Amino acid sequence: MVSTLGVAVVGFGWMGRVHTQAYARVPHHFPQLPVRPELVAVADEVPGRAEEAAERYGFATAARDWREIAADPRVRAVSIAAPNFLHREIGTAMAEAGKHIWIEKPVGLTAEDARAVADAVAEAGVQGAVGFNYRNAPAVAAARELIAAGEIGAVTHVRIRLFSDYAAHPEGALTWRYERERGGSGVLGDLASHGVDLARFLLGEIESLAADTAVFVPQRARPTGATAGHTRSAGGELGPVENEDYVSCLLRFASGARGVLEASRVSVGEQNNYGFEIHGTKGAVLWDFRRMGELGVSRGDAYQDQPVSTLYVGPGHGEYAAFQPGSANSMGYDDLKVIEAYHFLRSIAEGTPHGATLDDAVRSAAALDAMARSAERSTWVSPA
Repeated sequence: MVSTLGVAVVGFGWMGRVHTQAYARVPHHFPQLPVRPELVAVADEVPGRAEEAAERYGFATAARDWREIAADPRVRAVSIAAPNFLHREIGTAMAEAGKHIWIEKPVGLTAEDARAVADAVAEAGVQGAVGFNYRNAPAVAAARELIAAGEIGAVTHVRIRLFSDYAAHPEGALTWRYERERGGSGVLGDLASHGVDLARFLLGEIESLAADTAVFVPQRARPTGATAGHTRSAGGELGPVENEDYVSCLLRFASGARGVLEASRVSVGEQNNYGFEIHGTKGAVLWDFRRMGELGVSRGDAYQDQPVSTLYVGPGHGEYAAFQPGSANSMGYDDLKVIEAYHFLRSIAEGTPHGATLDDAVRSAAALDAMARSAERSTWVSPA
C-alpha cells in the first residue's frame, strides 16, 4: 500500500529547485517506495520567489516565513536549502515540530551547529538526511565495494580534489557565502565538506590532519538586490571576503592510510573538477565526476607497470539500475539528488536511516573545524 507524504521546501534558490525536482522524479525511478511525496508548501524570504515556485512546480502553499511550514500539520518532511546561517535554527525547529528533515551540507556554520540539529532529530525521533550527493554516484559505490573486497590491497594513500571556478571572477558578488556570520567557512563548507564525506565513505575515519588556507580574491562588490547562485556585481560598494577561497590538507586515517585533500572555488580553467585517486598495495581506483559513469581500476599481481582499465558502471553498481538498463549510459548531477531523495523517503518509510545522515554531517563538520584550527595554528590537529 502506497501512502502520501506531505513535503515542503525552505529556500528556493538553485538547490531548492533541485530538491523539488527530485521529489517529482523519485516515484518514477523508485516505484517500489511505499510513500509518495506531495508538494505541500514552499517558503523563501525573497518577495515573489515562493509564489513563482508554487505556480511552476505545483506547491499548494507559498510563504515568506519558514515558521509557517513548521506549524503546518500537512507537512511531514522538509527540505532545508536556505543559507548556512539559518540551518541550525530551521533544522532544530522543524525536528522539534516532528518533521523529518533533508538538509543541505554543511548543516550550519560549525560542528556545534551540526550537533544541535542532530540532537534535535534524535530527540524528536524523526529521520534526518544530508546533501552529500557525490557518494551517491554508482562509480563511487563500485569503488567502495572494490576497496572493501580487498581488490586493491590495503589502501596506502588517497588524493581528493574539488576544484571549481564559480568564485574566480573578481566581479562575483559579495553574497552571504563570503561572510563569516552568515556563510561560516568558505570553500571548506562548500566543497571540502564533500571531500571529507567521500574520504570517510570510502576509507573510514580521519584520525588527524594538517591544513593550510588562503584568500585569493580579498574584496568583492556588494549586491544591490536579491541573489541566487553565483551572481556578478560590478560597481557596488566593495567589502572584504571573510572566508577562505582555497584549502589544502594532509590526512591521516585510522586505518593507517595517508591522504591529501585540496579544494578551491577560484580555480580558473576548472569547472567541477571533482574526484579521487585511491592507491593500495596491489592496485588503485580513480574517479572523475566529469566522467561520472567511469571508474579507473588497476588490479592484479604485476605491481610495477600494472595497467589501468576503465570500468563503465551499470546495473548492480549503486542505484544505477533505477535510471538506465545497461552499462555506459550516462547519468547526471540531478540523478544523484534523486537517489538522495529516495534514501530520505525510504528512511521515513522504514524508520531506519539510509544514505548520508546527520551523524555524517557532524563528523564532516568536526573535520572542517579541525582544518580551520590547523590552518590558524600551523600544526596537526584531531577532528575529535
